[in-house]
Amino acid sequence: MKVESHPPDLTIAAAGFAALGSEQRLTVLLALVRAGPAGLSIGALGEATGVTGSTLTHHMKILAAAELVEQTRQGRSIICAAIAYNRVRSLSHFLLTECCADAEVPCAEHGHS
Repeated sequence: MKVESHPPDLTIAAAGFAALGSEQRLTVLLALVRAGPAGLSIGALGEATGVTGSTLTHHMKILAAAELVEQTRQGRSIICAAIAYNRVRSLSHFLLTECCADAEVPCAEHGHS
């Protein structure tokens, strides 16, 4: 097995994947990605996802700890927004860079690059 001289940080990748390891958290993140940089109020996010109250608060804490989303106060509202488009992209890249690394057939023949 080929080992890179600068291996990816497994701890950071594991935290990111753990944060995405819930159907409800994926639903919340997808809603925020779809909303774009302006984000959604906590109420609108709850309506859009069907995840509300303490459950939404719990999931937002996990996503925020993984630095995938942020919450900011605007007047009396809390606005939630996805902030880590590059982080999500790098989580996929983390997996795909090793694609077919130990295989006899190069990735290009599998449609991967």
